[in-house]
This record gives sequence, structure tokens and C-alpha cells, in this order.
Amino acid sequence: MSSSDSDAASAMLAHALEPIAATDVTLGQVQQLAKLLSGTIQGRGAPPRFTILGPNHEALPIPRDVLTLLQQLVGILAAGDAVSVVPVQKELTTQQAANLLNVSRQYLVQLLDEGRIAFHRTGTHRRLYTQDVLEYRSRRNQERRARIDAVVREAQQEGLAPDTESSSSPW
Repeated sequence: MSSSDSDAASAMLAHALEPIAATDVTLGQVQQLAKLLSGTIQGRGAPPRFTILGPNHEALPIPRDVLTLLQQLVGILAAGDAVSVVPVQKELTTQQAANLLNVSRQYLVQLLDEGRIAFHRTGTHRRLYTQDVLEYRSRRNQERRARIDAVVREAQQEGLAPDTESSSSPW
């Protein structure tokens, strides 16, 4: 990789954690694109062939893995949510990791000190890999879901909440 390629990649990574969302103006177009990609990719038969036009109007084929990622991104944007793209092996600062988890930096440092998220040091600074932060977030979400399910079951046993399996209640 040349130094100009490396500089361009570094500049792109610097903005990777900044969320991007469809605007009110583009949301309809994004939803149409999501519908097209979803219907085409999930169809049967030969894999779909999509191309993108380059700056000189040359047709460049979109590889299947890029198309799958594009489908996921567009689907999230079409639902009205924002998206951040972060390489899995990217090193994060404590502030970037805190932002990814939607917690304060101080709370993140507490989690690190408790050994709940893996980290390493670069000099005196703590650094985390995106993959470790995402694994912690997944574990945290599973634990939250289990706690909510336990509370709902207890409320149902006490007769304080309807039984969701035999009720037509929306919750």
C-alpha cells in the first residue's frame, strides 16, 4: 500500500465512528433501494450481478460480499436508523469505545478495570479492539434480555402481567 493509499485509509477510518443516517429527502430512495436489494439478493437462482459506474462511466462489478454488506447497510438506513462502519480489528480509544457502547468514558474505564472488556496499553493509554467492544455489547444485550424475560415471567406468575403465549395482548 502506498503512503497516499495509507493516508486515505487513515482519513477514512478517522470518520468511521461517526454515524450516518438517511435524510428526510433521501429516505424514500433508500427504502426503494433496500427493497430492490432485499428482493434480488434473497431470490433463487444465479447470484445477482450489480455494477457501479466509475468516474469515467466504466462499469465495475460489485462483488457478492460487498453487495451483502450494502444490503445490510441500506436496510438499517431504510428503517430510519444511523449506521457507523468500523473495521473489526481497529484499535479504539476509550472515548470511541464509550461512544460505541453509548456509555460515559468513566464508566467504560470502570468496566476495563473490572476486567469485563479486554484492552491493551499503548504507552500509558488504554486501547481496545472493536471486536472486543462488540462482543461485550452482545453479552450485555443478552444479559439484559434474560433479566427482562425473568421479570416478565415473575410478573406473569404473580398475575401482574398477561401470559403472552395465551393472550392477544400486544406486550
